[in-house]
Amino acid sequence: MARDGLQLQQLFTEVALSKEERDVVLKAVAKAEPTVSPPPQPPPQVNTSTLLKGVYTKDGPVSYPKLHLPLQTLKDLFQQQLHVELTTSVYVQSVEKAPSLTKEMLQARKTLKALRAQWEAALRRVLQETKASLAHQAHEGRPSLFPFLCLLSERELVRMLLQALYALPAQGESLVVVAKDLGLRAFNRHMVQQKRLNNQVQALERRYSQYLHLLACDTQVATPCLPRQYWESLGPPDAPPQQPWPLPVLMQLGKQLAEVLVQAVHMPLGLAMPQGSCRPIPVLYHVYSFRSYRQIGILKPHPAFTQLLVAAAEPTLTFETVDVPMLCPPLPWTSPHTGAFLLSPTKLMRAVEGTTQHQRLLERCPPTNLHGALDTLTQLGNCAWRVNGRVLDLVLELFRDKGCSRLGVPPPPSEAPRPREGHLPPGASPAHKAELRRELAGCLKVAREMHSLRVDALYRLSLAQHLRHRIFWLPHNMDFRGRTYPCPPHFNHLGSDLARALLEFAEGRPLGPHGLTWLKMHLVNLTGLRKRDSLQARLAFADKMMDHILDSADQPMTGRKWWMESEEPWQTLACCMEVAQAVRAPDPAAYISHLPVHQDGSCNGLQHYAALGRDSVGAASVNLLPSDLPQDVYSGVAAQVEVFRRQDAARGVRVAQVLEGFISRKVVKQTVMTVVYGVTRYGGRLQIEKRLRELDNFPQEFVWDASHYLVRQVFSSLQEMFSSTRAIQRWLTESARLISQAGWAVEWVTPLGIPVIQPYHHDSKFLVKGGLQSITCSSSRDTSQKPNTLKQKNGFPPNFIHSLDSTHMMLTALHCYRKGLTFVSVHDCFWTHAADVPVMNQVCREQFVRLHSQPILQDLSQFLVKRFCSSPSTRPQSLSQRVLTTKLLETLLSVPKTGAFDLEQVKHSTYFFS
Repeated sequence: MARDGLQLQQLFTEVALSKEERDVVLKAVAKAEPTVSPPPQPPPQVNTSTLLKGVYTKDGPVSYPKLHLPLQTLKDLFQQQLHVELTTSVYVQSVEKAPSLTKEMLQARKTLKALRAQWEAALRRVLQETKASLAHQAHEGRPSLFPFLCLLSERELVRMLLQALYALPAQGESLVVVAKDLGLRAFNRHMVQQKRLNNQVQALERRYSQYLHLLACDTQVATPCLPRQYWESLGPPDAPPQQPWPLPVLMQLGKQLAEVLVQAVHMPLGLAMPQGSCRPIPVLYHVYSFRSYRQIGILKPHPAFTQLLVAAAEPTLTFETVDVPMLCPPLPWTSPHTGAFLLSPTKLMRAVEGTTQHQRLLERCPPTNLHGALDTLTQLGNCAWRVNGRVLDLVLELFRDKGCSRLGVPPPPSEAPRPREGHLPPGASPAHKAELRRELAGCLKVAREMHSLRVDALYRLSLAQHLRHRIFWLPHNMDFRGRTYPCPPHFNHLGSDLARALLEFAEGRPLGPHGLTWLKMHLVNLTGLRKRDSLQARLAFADKMMDHILDSADQPMTGRKWWMESEEPWQTLACCMEVAQAVRAPDPAAYISHLPVHQDGSCNGLQHYAALGRDSVGAASVNLLPSDLPQDVYSGVAAQVEVFRRQDAARGVRVAQVLEGFISRKVVKQTVMTVVYGVTRYGGRLQIEKRLRELDNFPQEFVWDASHYLVRQVFSSLQEMFSSTRAIQRWLTESARLISQAGWAVEWVTPLGIPVIQPYHHDSKFLVKGGLQSITCSSSRDTSQKPNTLKQKNGFPPNFIHSLDSTHMMLTALHCYRKGLTFVSVHDCFWTHAADVPVMNQVCREQFVRLHSQPILQDLSQFLVKRFCSSPSTRPQSLSQRVLTTKLLETLLSVPKTGAFDLEQVKHSTYFFS
């Protein structure tokens, strides 16, 4: 937390400290500086130049896309976003149906306003008392939070605490969660304040204004290039940011602020009791409750305060800046600590707070190895979005009425089930009492789930309404495997069917000669009605159903409601509306379409396994081979299981006889889908049991035996159909087991150069003492603890495959960007404009072949050997350690043999992504 003299002087001036207090702050901040151990030697690196050569070469045609907005508009949008981030909060009108403005509501709002004024004064007083007490501790040389409470003004702290109070749910929140949230908010606000005090805002304005010349539609730059490259050309690298505060500091500061809130905020007893006095009572109570088998401390608001908020029905929701989409293009990612929001700190690699191993790996990684990931994240974030207002209006109509669970619109609390009324009769039997208790618990559980879903929908729809007439952007970062995610959590394209239907590209493209065809096929894909049909058959089906499509677009709530029968109803409706407008246009080819069209991988995890193992049988099952009709791996496994069942039934196996007629695609699908991501036989049995219980006519007394039997047959079928897949899984699992037993967390580098380390370790606990309660926090996410062998070995196969599918997506994104396409993804589902689907499909197949033409397993083997078997130990090893090291080396070198599948055939497979 080092800062130069000028920065400290500005900070002291703002918080009005005396000279003596300043000296204390300087000493205490120096003591609070986390010690950083010397970094270990960097791991061996992977050569990524082959894969990225086509992206960064100056040869060949390049047509990087520009935004459709002029320079001055983008500059204005930047100023708006800058203002939002400097204020650190965004206020949004709620879309909840506003009740009539009654006398009671006006009185409640007046009372709340008066209480807020009292609370602000009380919080300032308690903060001053707390700082005085902590300053005394610092003067005596004891560890103190005094410096951290001085980093923000009292006005800012009070505002932050009251926002936290209003956001507390009626059932309360764990003190650990509240403390961590307050600590993070304080850190983020401090970082924004520091940039303002250090004149970084003015420097950012100058540089960003120049950067927009690359993106604006009415400007040109001398040499077209990627956004990161252009940003770097505008000036020297950004200064390294302040290191994040250690988790114990975050927790201690957050807990201290939570205690200030509890101590300061009171209300008159009269609000809780009609005949009560004006004697003040706490608004927040610290209570203990059981969650699962653990007793935890909870901060719970007084019911009278909750009722006051409900009665006031204030129409405003408050969000942190980083929880809301941006109003201008994000900063390009240029390093592990620079990119996304203008001022608010954002992690390149998202991780649980307190985790440092990922950041250490990224810092040690050669910068060029990260260029592929940085440029992909920048490109995904530069996609401009807008709200589909027609869909939003229909959703709001349902939301403000009684909702519709079938369509994913959560009903209001008034629709929650209620237990039977009436008192327990005298002399009720224990069984009757237990039944009523179960009924009450069930109703409470459903009500809580409904409330959670309702709040989630409220946030999403309120943000959509807030942004209805705006263009906005979704900055992206990635997880430790390289999978990419939008940073704003509530309103993005990774959500449910409803969430995706609310979004469309801000920039439209003419459909061209084939765009309408792709719109129609996208519509049929969304319905899920023709999964096994050819593309031609799907197109014919769309034409056949055109009357229903047009009726859905014209009368979505009063017509035949064909769209409601779809697997993805809201996206289907949005597509119906787009198709209707296109076919009614004077020239459909000239119609400007904003709707994203999707192409999905066919069981993408198994596709990667089949390609890794060059498995011809497996490749055919997951559409790596050209075919006239799409292959369905789930139906294939179900058919193979049925073969085994018939054989066993003929031999007199009772459970096989009972299962006759019940083995379907639906019963095995979830288990087949998740086997590739590491599901165990135990987990697979639970999945199949759930499916069997959903079958009305299946004899329930056989569910246990049948689920055990079926999971064995599913695994046997997969072994027969994907022999190389299972061999690779076993090799990855055994390698991870031995690596973790030797005391290491499993590491690797993706083919694109992203360093990966699995964050699975045994718990390490630390105690935050005193105050309301002592908090025991556990951390299992860093290399200071021993690795968790079970999680390391079970996690390696799925995480490695995820790192491959993220690599394929990034390669596709970068090459699409070079060709001028708009491209976004939801993992293995790729989105672009209807007119550009053929180009995206070609790029997608070419990059899959290019990726798997690399010796991926051999490179992984060499990396693991060099990383875990090549560094001689300075300490003498026991016999068991030497045996383990030898076994590890033998296993790592035993790369599974591959088959004879020709990867080039993927380029000609229509249903590889479709």
